[in-house]
Amino acid sequence: MGTGRPPTPVGTWGTIRTYHVREGAHRSRTRIRDKDGVTREVSATGTTRAAAERALRQKLVDRRAPTREGITADTTIARLARLWLAFLRDEGRIEATTINEYERVLTKVVIPELGGLRLREVSTSRLDLFLVRLRAVSASRQRKTKVVLSAMLGLAVRHDALALNPVQQTSRVHREKSETRSLSAQDLMTVREAVRAWSTEQRSGPKATTDMADIIDMMLATGARIGEILALRWVDITLDAPRPAATITGTIKTEPGKGTYRKASPKSDSSVRTVALPAFAVNILRRRRSSAVDNPLDAVFPTRNGTWQQVNNVERRWRQIRAGTGLDWVTPHTFRKTVATLISEQVDTETAAQLLGHSSPAITREFYISKPDIAADVAHVLDELLGPEPHSEPE
Repeated sequence: MGTGRPPTPVGTWGTIRTYHVREGAHRSRTRIRDKDGVTREVSATGTTRAAAERALRQKLVDRRAPTREGITADTTIARLARLWLAFLRDEGRIEATTINEYERVLTKVVIPELGGLRLREVSTSRLDLFLVRLRAVSASRQRKTKVVLSAMLGLAVRHDALALNPVQQTSRVHREKSETRSLSAQDLMTVREAVRAWSTEQRSGPKATTDMADIIDMMLATGARIGEILALRWVDITLDAPRPAATITGTIKTEPGKGTYRKASPKSDSSVRTVALPAFAVNILRRRRSSAVDNPLDAVFPTRNGTWQQVNNVERRWRQIRAGTGLDWVTPHTFRKTVATLISEQVDTETAAQLLGHSSPAITREFYISKPDIAADVAHVLDELLGPEPHSEPE
């Protein structure tokens, strides 16, 4: 008994048949077994029999099997962007605020330029020219756009709509390394004076509180991120223990449609940490606790309405404070770098990394520690190399 006709190998097609449709129009048809194992009919038209067959063969060569999400070689960049963002949100692995930033890059930068292109039309050379043009606008925009494009087109590769990711062979993004700067003792005096002047300045609206001065001092006391400081609750702080400490367990997020909320975990797993508090931080927190009004959030730094403070609002107030002080280069993150530099100099880099909640001291060393003005003083070590001053030649 026969075994029957063997199945068509995946990716191949059968006999091409061409029909005369009407004057000046021919249609060629065949059946192809796609890479998902399903056999489908494919057709193409042309003005002549030969033209129709050529069009069909080209279509077969470029063909990608349809996927469950509908991602094929004919999918546009704009549609792929929507599918990719939906995939990220469904997966739930990446922060919502990060996905929102990806969406902003796609909406503002990628889709206006490339949105109408089909995946079969997306070549390395076309993307390379696009990314090079972005460099003239902003190196940061170029870098973010390349990251987003590469990740998005990776989804197309995983669903066989593209054989290779065309972003991976584009020109390397040159990232200019900026020198890490931290605050000196004189700079910190200037910061305190600027905060004091801003707090006592006559302005319309409610009188300024001590929040800004206390927030800055708490960043200097803990090396914590601004969002982590704003997310502190009284339950996270032990002031009456033999060694007062604060435990960093969350951060503040603001999302469209969701508002401002406390996320019950900081940036990463290594960011969850307990920090011993110096005396000046203990004094600040005791003062605040003695005058605190009960709020349902148990927040150390609530707004007047008893809600979480927004990171953007605190950053905006800091920009107002630093205006005209010569500290335009100082951001809230600079206070974190200042702590890292001091701990690295006085103790070691590994301790600084643990305090900041970094997964590796290499991150702390590369991005958070400023270089000293002069190299380490090892003159006494070098003296041992040659001993006392060499004897001069006799006259």
